[in-house]
Amino acid sequence: MQSRSDRGAWALFLPKLVTVLREGYSLRMLRADALAGLTVAIVALPLAMALAIASGVPPERGLVTAVVAGFLISALGGSRFQIGGPTGAFVVIVFSIVHDHGYDGLVIATLMAGIMLLLFGLARLGTFIKYIPYPVVTGFTAGIALIIFSSQVVEILGLRLDDEPPGFLDKWHAIVTNLDGLNGATLGVAALTLAIILGIKRFRPGYPVFLIGITIGAVLVWAAGLPVETIGTRFGGIPRGFEIPSLPVVTWDRIIELFPAAFTIALLAGIESLLSAVVADGMTGRKHRSNCELVGQGVANVASALAGGIPATGAIARTATNVRSGAHSPVSGMLHAVFLLVFVLALAPLASYLPLASLGAVLVVVAWNMSEHDRFRHLLKAPPGDRLVLLVTFGLTVLVDLTVAIQVGVVMAAILFMHRMTRAVEAESGMSLIAEDVNDLTETDRAIYEPGADHLGAGGETAVYRINGPFFFGVAGKLSDVLDTIATPPRLFIIDMTNVPVIDATGVHALEGVIVRCHRHGTRVILAGVKPQPRSVLQGMGLEIGFSPTVEAALPPPRPAAAVGV
Repeated sequence: MQSRSDRGAWALFLPKLVTVLREGYSLRMLRADALAGLTVAIVALPLAMALAIASGVPPERGLVTAVVAGFLISALGGSRFQIGGPTGAFVVIVFSIVHDHGYDGLVIATLMAGIMLLLFGLARLGTFIKYIPYPVVTGFTAGIALIIFSSQVVEILGLRLDDEPPGFLDKWHAIVTNLDGLNGATLGVAALTLAIILGIKRFRPGYPVFLIGITIGAVLVWAAGLPVETIGTRFGGIPRGFEIPSLPVVTWDRIIELFPAAFTIALLAGIESLLSAVVADGMTGRKHRSNCELVGQGVANVASALAGGIPATGAIARTATNVRSGAHSPVSGMLHAVFLLVFVLALAPLASYLPLASLGAVLVVVAWNMSEHDRFRHLLKAPPGDRLVLLVTFGLTVLVDLTVAIQVGVVMAAILFMHRMTRAVEAESGMSLIAEDVNDLTETDRAIYEPGADHLGAGGETAVYRINGPFFFGVAGKLSDVLDTIATPPRLFIIDMTNVPVIDATGVHALEGVIVRCHRHGTRVILAGVKPQPRSVLQGMGLEIGFSPTVEAALPPPRPAAAVGV
């Protein structure tokens, strides 16, 4: 029979869709979800195509991803309102993989990333992925936004590059050296589309600005016969329905070769999906299941790769649109995918007329929103360490590699955190004087010696060392340093751990070193006020030492007064 704890553990992986259906799903909720799903589908249609083209793959790859992965992310995920599909965060890494390894390499990397996300969720790492430092997230997000903008300059200017380089500096060098090929009509269509999007967004923010913008651009190009490249002229249009591609040959060498890229996809998908779920929670007051969300993301990415799509994750802007449109449950996200499929089946021939310049204008707006320029400027006012993490992550994302940027950013942020924790942990030490005759103590001495004193005096036979804060490897050296300040070793060394919530292995090692040094000088060591977590760790690592509930209980009793002769 399954235990209650086992049932509770598996409840963490129960999709929100199941929870909603158990609570009761009414026709009124279905109508609200259908309207929200239709609204999001209208927003997602141009984005799916634009993001696919920016990633170096045909537009139908983005639509496949939005339909297949979008449906599964909502159906199997841990959020009531999550909308999944291709996002801007993947443009850089997908373009690089396709450029270096072809679409077959992208399929293998996406499959691997999906399996990694499944393992992340089953290992309950969802909680930890959410702890990626804010300057790191802002830095690489702003870097990706700049790269997306750079990738669309070619489309907006109508330049023809035989082999567009993936590197940021190489790309801009190619743009500058080919400016003589600028197409004025293409630039005009892009500018008009951008102006329409920004104008409608300002005065009618509830309208589907992207769809309206590219539709007007398409009508203009068709009616005026402008020499502007479209989806039809470059890709031959979008097929009605989807063809399942054959799976690429997977070898051990290719797995090793693509592992870094797959891990980056998995990490980005995990971070963005959980950030999107947190945003939805903040807007609705609900609570998502982070590990279930990762499992759903993993299944969705595996299915997207098998169906001929690209990597997918939760889309923050589309999720927020879903919430604002009145969604009640994951059914809205599932219906958004169904509506997209209907659009593809019914409107595929019309997509051939969409100008690539108009889609480029859409991605310029996406890049601007993704850059989070307000938060970036706000972080530039943060302490120097946070500014350094932000700028290094941003610079490495743009100039080197997204994987390197995240790794270096997280390591720098961790070192900064440890430095701050080391400075935050306070250490107080003192000596308690044992008088020959307690009756001869002065009032000051008695206050120092008697239990409950806030400060302990210097000299004598008992030393008390008080630690305030987590006792981890960053502060372990302080405990050894205190012994060096004691001229005469005391008989009793009390370490007050009342204010120590946690301890790690390095802290235990430091304690062992102190005990050895003290025993060498004949000093007895007692730990006072040890909380459950530190005590469990100390005992689990076999540390042989005396414990006392309080410092007062550990202090030796006052010596009796000397007899006075008559």
